[in-house]
Amino acid sequence: MSASQQQQQQQSQQQQHVRVVEQQQVEPAVEVTSTGASESTCISASKELTGLTHECGVFGAIACGDWPTQMDIGHVICLGLVALQHRGQESAGIATSEGNCSKNFNVHKGMGMISTLFNDDSMKKLRGNLGIGHTRYSTAGGSGVVNCQPFVVHTAHGALALAHNGELVNNESLRREVLARGVGLSTHSDSELIAQSLCCAPEDVSELDGPNWPARIRHFMMLAPLSYSLVIMLKDKIYAVRDTYGNRPLCIGKIVPINAGHGNSSDTPADGWVVSSESCGFLSIGARYVREVEPGEIVELSRSGYRTVDIVERPDFKRMAFCIFEYVYFARGDSIFEGQMVYTVRLQCGRQLWREAPVEADIVSSVPESGTAAAHGYARESGIEFAEVLCRNRYVGRTFIQPSTRLRQLGVAKKFGALSENVSGKRLVLIDDSIVRGNTIGPIIKLLRDAGAREVHIRIASPPLQYPCYMGINIPTREELIANKLNAEQLARHVGADSLAYLSVEGLVQAVQLKHRAAGDGKSKPTGHCTACLTGEYPGGLPDELSW
Repeated sequence: MSASQQQQQQQSQQQQHVRVVEQQQVEPAVEVTSTGASESTCISASKELTGLTHECGVFGAIACGDWPTQMDIGHVICLGLVALQHRGQESAGIATSEGNCSKNFNVHKGMGMISTLFNDDSMKKLRGNLGIGHTRYSTAGGSGVVNCQPFVVHTAHGALALAHNGELVNNESLRREVLARGVGLSTHSDSELIAQSLCCAPEDVSELDGPNWPARIRHFMMLAPLSYSLVIMLKDKIYAVRDTYGNRPLCIGKIVPINAGHGNSSDTPADGWVVSSESCGFLSIGARYVREVEPGEIVELSRSGYRTVDIVERPDFKRMAFCIFEYVYFARGDSIFEGQMVYTVRLQCGRQLWREAPVEADIVSSVPESGTAAAHGYARESGIEFAEVLCRNRYVGRTFIQPSTRLRQLGVAKKFGALSENVSGKRLVLIDDSIVRGNTIGPIIKLLRDAGAREVHIRIASPPLQYPCYMGINIPTREELIANKLNAEQLARHVGADSLAYLSVEGLVQAVQLKHRAAGDGKSKPTGHCTACLTGEYPGGLPDELSW
């Protein structure tokens, strides 16, 4: 290959991966100090264009003590994002600040997995004393480098970077308000909308001595009830923000010295502070879990520590609405929510599932990995032996070569293998965490029957999914959800199972709240969970219609 051909190939690869490394090239924002309205052009938009539904992970880190720090903040954030990769595999990004210049951030973001986006060269450019990161998954129509986060804008007071997990249920009304202020929007991203909203100073807030960012954040939170967890970076500080319903998770961790013990770290001096969608990556970066960001809380992280700067209350008649499907599926098992480990809750879901839907069987197993914890709970409560029956091929990704017609008819042949010695002649209970469209469990059952299973009973460790989510989770439309077409008995016949049963909504809530009820000392914080995808009861009502 000639030198010119090699150069063309390199350029093509760079365009394909759309990796953006920038210091001063950030998205422009308009600082608006008046409410002068401007007429905006009506744009026809559909849900596919807006890319509203997605599941993401956010992460932030700041070093304590003297700056420049000896801690490699860029690597800390990168490792934090690796631990959150299950929350989004489409795009990722990191923005860092050296803390001494409000004009420039170091930014690297693009399409792809974290392991392919960040290499030694890109990490060297992400120097800084603080930074935020984001990993993203979106629906079709929301894909593209223009929607990669963190979203960085210039304001009259310097650069601002923002990363967002969730979905604004009043996206359209807020968008119209921002456009009416004369602010242009270049994407359909909620994150750009939030960033531009923060660039607008509230009319009732005096800013003679500079911008009052907590007041601006509070103003935005009053306009947007849910759903979001945010990390917002300015020149030398980070704000961690959670909506008043606590719908999306966010927690704080403390980076401790390498030689610190694994006991109580409250008396150990901090090397830095982190904030994350989940706590699962804290130990891998030398951090200890401290607490959750409370619903409606605005937390400021600086080189001297963290503090609560404001709490926005939700209406008295509204309950907290933490997404219950974080426990069922989305979160990693070693994360901590509401003072309890996700794995423990999934184990309890399995126990409750046996009480509600027992069956005579020889072994209990799971669809790896998502149903494993619940399967262990089912086995322990029933006294039936747990055994693995499926072997997963961990190296099948989205780029897997399309199989031939014959292999396509075999369905899951490329994803699973059956452990025939554990299956042959056995009556087995197979536990999965959920059924969405119902197009994968059938081929799995066929695979097990082909391996000699005498009976296959399906147990689902969550209630039937019947409603879409408007608050940041990629759940299909009602028409696509199999539970709206077939009841449990019909679905069992459809997929070839001997029986099929779901965990009840009451059983799921009971499993999630078991620890809090067991405490019974009145000291446990009040909890409440969003079950909208299961019951159709949306905590903030239905979202705005897409009318513009």
